Amino acid sequence: MSTLSVSHAHGDHIAVTAANGTEILRYVYRPDPDPFESRKPYAHPVRTLAGHTVTGYRPNDHRWHKGVQMTASHLSGQNFWGGNSYVHGRGYLPLPERIGSQRHDGFADLRAGDDRLDVTEHLTWVENGGAEWAREERGLAVHSVDEAAGAWSLDWSIRLTNIRAEPLVFGSPTTAGRQMAGYTGLQWRGPRDFTGGTVFAPDTGAGAGELMGTRGPWLAFTAERDGSDGHSTLVFAHAPENLDERSAIHPSHWFVRATPVPTVAFSWAFFEEFALPPGESFAYRYRLVIADGAWDADRVGARLEGLPW
Repeated sequence: MSTLSVSHAHGDHIAVTAANGTEILRYVYRPDPDPFESRKPYAHPVRTLAGHTVTGYRPNDHRWHKGVQMTASHLSGQNFWGGNSYVHGRGYLPLPERIGSQRHDGFADLRAGDDRLDVTEHLTWVENGGAEWAREERGLAVHSVDEAAGAWSLDWSIRLTNIRAEPLVFGSPTTAGRQMAGYTGLQWRGPRDFTGGTVFAPDTGAGAGELMGTRGPWLAFTAERDGSDGHSTLVFAHAPENLDERSAIHPSHWFVRATPVPTVAFSWAFFEEFALPPGESFAYRYRLVIADGAWDADRVGARLEGLPW
């Protein structure tokens, strides 16, 4: 029996629907209308198998937060995150001339099976003046749909190549001088009812505030829903090589807040800048588990152990 169906509105989005009729993922790649929000593809809405939306889109506090999206808040003087840019000593400023974009160039592969979707997308990162700075090969995979567990998985990978004649320098507001605001990389923005939710990680009782800026194999965020009884849980996990000092281009840290806005980012430049030389590439792989219910650390750990990379 097929567990997934896939539809493609060419030039707009790819949608994935579970066997029960719930659209669990919509990946939108058409260009956004507002360049100040840093035009780039994003995943929204993302839903649990029971149909509960677990992503926010253009919230009134940060209009440039859109579901799940690949970002770079500080990249050689440009902002591929969107919105105001942090300038040390001056705070956040609306600097539209700094806002870059990610151009969708096409899908190199799109394979839909009964229980899995695999997508390979080609993109170009373009600075505000129109110069092409980087080529990206992005991978998306929807898999491990488990109705009994009430969970499914989204894998998201990036391989980014510098096509400039000079290094690309990756940073964050923290590398620019703002303490504990090292957001950049793959970012999730939660819906309003995730505000104040519970954040936890393996082998620690720390919450969101203590986990900010830490390292670890996974982090989970659970919240009680508005409008209907029950909870939803999201798990954010690194592929093993992301945390391997011998293979990762730069250490990754968690950027996580439960208040005043619910968000998690796999930050690749939280505390320190790093440079990508001309012609060189870096790669990361990530996994999100989207689940119904209030999971605990034991359940998260068991689920991840059963999902080989």
